[in-house]
Amino acid sequence: MTASTLKVRVARKEVEAADICTFELVRADGGALPPFSAGSHIDVSLPNRITRQYSLCNDPAESHRYLIGVLKDPSSRGGSKAIHELVKVGDVVEISTPKNHFPLAHEAKRSLLLAGGIGVTPILCMAERLATVGADFEMHYCTRSRDRTAFLDRIQRSSFVRRVQFHFDECSDDQRLDIAVLLAEPNAGTHLYVCGPKGFMDAVLSNARRQGWEESHLHYEFFAAEPVKSDADGSFEVMLSSSGKVVVVPKDKTVVEALAAAGTNVEISCELGVCGTCLTRVLEGEPDHRDLYLSPEERAANDQFLPCCSRAKSARLVLDL
Repeated sequence: MTASTLKVRVARKEVEAADICTFELVRADGGALPPFSAGSHIDVSLPNRITRQYSLCNDPAESHRYLIGVLKDPSSRGGSKAIHELVKVGDVVEISTPKNHFPLAHEAKRSLLLAGGIGVTPILCMAERLATVGADFEMHYCTRSRDRTAFLDRIQRSSFVRRVQFHFDECSDDQRLDIAVLLAEPNAGTHLYVCGPKGFMDAVLSNARRQGWEESHLHYEFFAAEPVKSDADGSFEVMLSSSGKVVVVPKDKTVVEALAAAGTNVEISCELGVCGTCLTRVLEGEPDHRDLYLSPEERAANDQFLPCCSRAKSARLVLDL
């Protein structure tokens, strides 16, 4: 355990909806937990030795617990299955201190919150925070069906329930969310937040950009992605600026894997380009961005990339390592 990690005990595990469980985590030594803000997540080290990121969905004013909600995904690479099947009440697990790559914009005059499925976890925390400070917001929550809608009772009992619209796929077409209509008139003071399955997020963000929303007003966080591979992938070189050492990255290895084999370890977590843990400065060369973390503007700058998944368009990248 390091200064940025904690031992926590699972104090409660409950079924919130079909295939969704919440886990209440308290500090193993009984002390207070580090503070966090709406949109924060923690890295959880699971019993099968993999690490996954989960958003905190309790009140940031609470210091005695963290609450996470996890969907058991049949296409999971082992994370959701492990936490659902292997983690029990009373177990002690290691987590990171909270990180926030998805914060609320304090300058927003109005916030539009869109949640798809388990993506409700950070969005709900945001809604509760905005309600607490009396900010103007509207929330839309899309799920396949009522029985798959986590935190339904919690939202319906909240003070802001009138600001929330539920959209169930099982219901009539006129009850489903019309993304194009909702985003048709961007307002200079409105900021958009979206979290959920990749298809849902892609639909929201592509519509917003097509309708002329400012990129700085679009806030999002991906927690899952499919590895991007191409038959055209080839080998390339990375140079470490600190030593001048050159490492060849073969077509069947990631930059992280090639560096590790050469004795240089880069901190990683998701290994899919969604969490930003391995973000590395690029001093020379052109990256081939394959992540879901960087914004279009950050990608265009070509001065950083995620070596867990991204590659190179140029023959060599010089990295700030």
